[in-house]
Amino acid sequence: MELEIEQAGHVHYNHTLPSKHPRWNARESFEFMSLRPWQPINHFYLNLVHANSSLPLLFPSQTLFNHDDTAIPPPLSDQIELESVASKKRTGRWERATFKIVLSYHGGSFDGWQKQPGLNTVQSVVEGSLGKFVDERKTQQLKDRGVPIEGCATVAGRTDKGVTGLQQVCSFYTWDKDVKPRDIEDAINHAAPGKLRVISVSEVSRAFHPNFSAKWRHYLYIFPLISKGYRDQSNGNGDVSDYNGILDSACKDELESEKKSYVFSVRKVNRLLRELEGKLLSYKMFARDTKASRNEGPPTECFVYHARAMEARLPITDSGEETSVMCVELVANRFLRKMVRVLVATSIREAAAGAEDDALLKLMDATCRRATAPPAPPDGLCLVDVGYAEFDPKKCLIQEEK
Repeated sequence: MELEIEQAGHVHYNHTLPSKHPRWNARESFEFMSLRPWQPINHFYLNLVHANSSLPLLFPSQTLFNHDDTAIPPPLSDQIELESVASKKRTGRWERATFKIVLSYHGGSFDGWQKQPGLNTVQSVVEGSLGKFVDERKTQQLKDRGVPIEGCATVAGRTDKGVTGLQQVCSFYTWDKDVKPRDIEDAINHAAPGKLRVISVSEVSRAFHPNFSAKWRHYLYIFPLISKGYRDQSNGNGDVSDYNGILDSACKDELESEKKSYVFSVRKVNRLLRELEGKLLSYKMFARDTKASRNEGPPTECFVYHARAMEARLPITDSGEETSVMCVELVANRFLRKMVRVLVATSIREAAAGAEDDALLKLMDATCRRATAPPAPPDGLCLVDVGYAEFDPKKCLIQEEK
């Protein structure tokens, strides 16, 4: 595999992995993903945040499981330390109260999670709501520094602009002994009604950390298969495939001249993804906006518990329209920036090219991130859940085909 430079100055990756058809370049992949009817999916996610709809409508045989705070055991060292102070009055850091907050928010209504100057982010809204629960000492420190009185929310994992969180987890601590979970819930719910909703607030052990205590992250990507005004193409074996009728004319000519395929099978995407289950996946190829490698620290890998794809249909809207979609479900112990979206886009590209089922695994041997596709749009992605107990495959949405 190597890079090649076209006359126009665009750098494309020269793939050597076997496939039935030439692979799309970065521009073709981007247009195939982005120029699609994302509005029904945004509307569906908004209904989920409002609790007017639910994921089981897409997966009738499955149910979403609520968080169980009792399933968050502290690390052994912290547990011993907790027990050693249990018989006497708690002081210092042990005197503070730590609250676990489970949130649901609509990605299209915010500029991502992380607080940034001049942007409407989830973190800025949440921390602004928590300001009234900051203890007196911290309040005075903030006043002396001339900064707004806000709480500090630590999150399980930051989400990008446009990504929805269905059960995002964050924590907040305070030395104010009068703070109650219901007070926190009411304050956040009044901050951005219709866009942000608290699912639960509970007091947990000080040893709990929403990021470091988490054992897995559960994501779902919903990809629209049918573009209004264009017909589906069948690949002849009953698999669901999609017609790319929304590329610009120049892109269409290029596809036809190189005989690139513009249909893909959802079953093929599923086979590509299932090869990742039980494997360590390198961040080097499938993450973006991060260093490809580092000399110190833990290996830049994640363990994939579950990776599946299936066809589904969004609930019928008020206008009576029904949208056919592909759902991609990924569960791993951790993900880096845009990793889920890169995996979705690359698996669709490889399926359209007719690559071998282990193509995603072989891509980890590449030396340049251009070997993978650009990230799929954030509109289709949602963080379903964050787990603090051992992973249970029975709780996944997409199960074995019967």
